[in-house]
Amino acid sequence: MKDSDSLIARLRSYVLDGRAEEAARLVEAALADGVPAGDLLDHALVPAMDEAGRLFESGDFFVPELLVAARAMKAAMEPLEPALAGQPRAATGTVALGTVSGDLHDIGKNLVATMLRGAGFTVIDLGVDVTPAQFVEAAGRGVDVIGLSALLTTTMVNMRAAIQALDAAHLRPRVKVMVGGAPVTPAFAETIGADGYSDNAGGAVALARRLVGEARAHANGPA
Repeated sequence: MKDSDSLIARLRSYVLDGRAEEAARLVEAALADGVPAGDLLDHALVPAMDEAGRLFESGDFFVPELLVAARAMKAAMEPLEPALAGQPRAATGTVALGTVSGDLHDIGKNLVATMLRGAGFTVIDLGVDVTPAQFVEAAGRGVDVIGLSALLTTTMVNMRAAIQALDAAHLRPRVKVMVGGAPVTPAFAETIGADGYSDNAGGAVALARRLVGEARAHANGPA
């Protein structure tokens, strides 16, 4: 047990330090030694990315540090995912992410997607320049949360259009909407009817967890 605890602590450290190759090799060695894939995910990788998000929010990590941690997480997941596929696991939730119509920026969206995957979410990445109709189509696949991203003040209005399209398709409040991006503010998010706002990737994970809970509570509630 002590050896397993030490291995998990080391894997956590590798991810936080952005040591991608070492993280991937350690996952491979741990799986070969019989460490359950779920333990590596739940006790090492997810906590490491949660800590990276916390450090970013506190100002102890900056975007480069967060990106290298996310890269290490992705490297560690490559050998882990085939092993996880053979294990029954309760999904954290499903989130569809996209940069809204007219906007081609994706760095922030991609980072949020990586953080969400690291936290155990199933992520549908819709890409950039995503139309309201595409968000509606994704929502119809049974997702819990739609994530809207925008980097330009001129494309922020398309967040409202996407939410209006979801409303018109009668997909809310079963499907929750979270928004983010450099020009987006909490006040704007409230104005357009979003269910939540985050200004960073770590916060987006915590927000997605809350919104998934709300979406599922609504789905399981009285008709």
